[in-house]
Amino acid sequence: MHLLPTQEEIVRVLNETGALRWGHFEVPGGRHTNQFLQLPLALRYYQHTRTFSVALSRLMRANPDISSRISELSIVTPASGGLPLAFGVSEALRCRQVYWAENEDGRLRFRQYMEDHRGESVVLVDDTLRTGKKLVELKTLLESTGARVLAVAVVIHQPHTDAGVFDSLPFYTLARLEAESYPNAASCFMCRAGKAVEKVRA
Repeated sequence: MHLLPTQEEIVRVLNETGALRWGHFEVPGGRHTNQFLQLPLALRYYQHTRTFSVALSRLMRANPDISSRISELSIVTPASGGLPLAFGVSEALRCRQVYWAENEDGRLRFRQYMEDHRGESVVLVDDTLRTGKKLVELKTLLESTGARVLAVAVVIHQPHTDAGVFDSLPFYTLARLEAESYPNAASCFMCRAGKAVEKVRA
């Protein structure tokens, strides 16, 4: 595998670990798709987590705004699913700290006594970006408490039509997966073709 793994190498890992499945799936909310991605199935294996984390760290080191602040940098993730990568990136960059937000009554919150982020330099890290809603919410939350978000980094970008926008913020990813996506069964080409559907959990 290359120092910066190629798209083909990333997809091979996803296929071999069962993290990426192909077929006809219905996800919570009723959307239909031909890809079902669960990156934590690949992150079970230390070597893959390390490969992804180091690759993201190499991309970010090329950004002088990040490389000049590494010793004071915070790596923050919007949910516990991104923690293996957040810790991996932090270890590769030798950052100051890692923490995450928690979902409370449908909104992201930090733990008590962690609400003050004045002057903090932050990189947002997650395993996958689809709509980007949680990462946008996390960015807004951090900035409202005084932090400066420098970049967003994810292993897989699997964009949906309502993907969140990060303006001019640097965005780093190792692979982009384009999936067929239909808002419901009535609009699904696979349903019309009579292909059996499998309901899956997000």
